[in-house]
Amino acid sequence: MDFAGQRVLIIGMARSGLAAASVLNKRGAQITICDQKNLDYFTEKLNSITETEIKIIAGGYPEVHKGDFDLVVVSPGIPLDIPPIAVARKENIPIIGEVELAYLIKKADVEMYAITGTNGKTTTTSLLELIMTEDGRDSVSGGNIGTPLATLVDNMTSGVISVEVSSFQLETINKFRPHICGILNITPDHLDRHKTMELYVKAKSRIFENQTENDYVVLNYEDSILRELAQKCQSQVVYFSTEQILPEGAFVEYNKVIVLLAGNRREICSIDEIRLRGKHNLENVLCAVLMATLAGVESGIIRKCLMGFAGVRHRMEEVPAKNGVLYINDSKATNPESAIKAISSFVQPIILIAGGRNKGSSFTNFASVIKNKVKDLVLVGEAREEIKRAVIEAGFVNIHEVEDFNAAVLKAIELADTGDVVLLSPACASWDMFDNYEQRGDLFCKIVNSISSKQNYA
Repeated sequence: MDFAGQRVLIIGMARSGLAAASVLNKRGAQITICDQKNLDYFTEKLNSITETEIKIIAGGYPEVHKGDFDLVVVSPGIPLDIPPIAVARKENIPIIGEVELAYLIKKADVEMYAITGTNGKTTTTSLLELIMTEDGRDSVSGGNIGTPLATLVDNMTSGVISVEVSSFQLETINKFRPHICGILNITPDHLDRHKTMELYVKAKSRIFENQTENDYVVLNYEDSILRELAQKCQSQVVYFSTEQILPEGAFVEYNKVIVLLAGNRREICSIDEIRLRGKHNLENVLCAVLMATLAGVESGIIRKCLMGFAGVRHRMEEVPAKNGVLYINDSKATNPESAIKAISSFVQPIILIAGGRNKGSSFTNFASVIKNKVKDLVLVGEAREEIKRAVIEAGFVNIHEVEDFNAAVLKAIELADTGDVVLLSPACASWDMFDNYEQRGDLFCKIVNSISSKQNYA
């Protein structure tokens, strides 16, 4: 697509927006970039575009009138009902996101394999990237993690990108078509944005809407929502399952990971050889293994990667044990379902740190799991009263409320005995206290390491 001379409005000046501005500027577009936050907030971030002719508007959004712009590029965190987007939609001005932009500018020899789902996206995407790299391909990952997708494709002439895509990003696609895609699961999340579960599912399902019969979609057989969505797929549907032996797909049999495609049966490895902990990670593994096999990767290479892959930062990340206590940074667990999976991964007594900003989720099931699995619960953040009510209704009483995150970590350290697990798995977003979950996880690790060393826990 030729962007030369196109008048483009980019809404949002975070990583995604700045990446879009950079690649469009190189292609001769006339760019206006804006954000509600004041310019002081972006001083360092704007270094990449301050020497250009890009028009910068901070502290609000410009008015949009018919004929002002040829294209609107919206960052994933921006609500789609704000005035400039509403006007653009009314005036039939195309509205896309940075993921769609990346797809439009990529070279023909750059392949995209995309992964979405409520939980497990980052782990699965990172594992798939590792497998592709080990297979000798020019392999990177991006999208909802790491480097913006537009930046990656701008620098690639060939190779494979493992793309993590969120529901927010999928809302603004148009032609985006991954050759192989996977959906791990769909459970309630981001209902503050999507309003209903039906609309959330609709957003997720857009990952395969442009696929053809020559493409593949990999789905979790144990997720009833995904089995229903399979009826809408034009591409070839292949399932994975942790519970059943399938006639085709990826599954577990006699403690072995098996892939069966077109009558060809492959034994990848035993479950005991996989470094990742927990049943939820086995789902992530099966999805990545199946996608890699469909992409033509040999079983031996996949096995080697599964034996060495320990996970990603802020997702069930082990902080060095102190005084017989295991500390786990699962800050990326920003919804109850993800936190439930983390809690269920341990047999040891758990001191759980939870709370933050609720994204429209119910804490009922979360509370039931806490009742059965958690020794002490430390609550912090905006949602602490909501979580407290849910766990009390479930019959759990070992609750410790604190006013800030530092106090939460210190309280958990104080409560922990030898053999316990201190688990940061908040079940909430971090935005009430931090810019992102990475900041929250980094502070958890910093406090654990500093306090433990001062108290000579070794």
